[in-house]
Amino acid sequence: MGYTQTALLGVGANKMISQKKEDIYNLPNAVSLLRILMAPVLLYFAFMQQPYWYLIALIFAEFTDVLDGFLARQLNQITKMGSHLDSLGDFVIYSTMAICAWILWPEILQREMPYFIIIVLSFTLPTLIGYIKFQQFTSYHTWSVKLAVLVTVIGYILLFTEWFNWPFRVAAFFCLYAAIEEIALTMLFHHEHVDVRSIWGALRRKREQRRGRITTDD
Repeated sequence: MGYTQTALLGVGANKMISQKKEDIYNLPNAVSLLRILMAPVLLYFAFMQQPYWYLIALIFAEFTDVLDGFLARQLNQITKMGSHLDSLGDFVIYSTMAICAWILWPEILQREMPYFIIIVLSFTLPTLIGYIKFQQFTSYHTWSVKLAVLVTVIGYILLFTEWFNWPFRVAAFFCLYAAIEEIALTMLFHHEHVDVRSIWGALRRKREQRRGRITTDD
């Protein structure tokens, strides 16, 4: 191998390393990491029986969920690593929300237990099934999940501030649909995908791929 080829390979390797660093060390990923680090803060306020500060911290944590995706799109820093970190942050925060609700408002939670169970299973089962199949967390980020999260957070706050209970109950069915769609996507794919907006889009893409193979064969 000549000097020029060696130099080109070296430059290429440096670019790949630099790109990998950019995929890890960027602002959207930092925001996602901040959301994960909010979990102990939420638990602290719950154990200290500070529901007011807990809800403020929760709203901030959910704001970071919106912010990291916005920054990734605006800065053109959408990466597979970022998608997985975002999904991990969501799972950690939603698990923490369930634990904190039990600590702070056990009476309300017992009253709403059927809906609470539906919501908890809706974010744990798709994650578990995806991990069993692909050996890693799925990061579909479907529109149905985004809508379910929005409705659930609003319903959660309204329920535990004792304004209304019906939005939380409605949220359970949004979560159920989102979970069924995520499980269907996991069953549909042979390997892991990220940022799949809906089952219908995935099915349409599969049909187009099949048509492309048929056309190529012809």
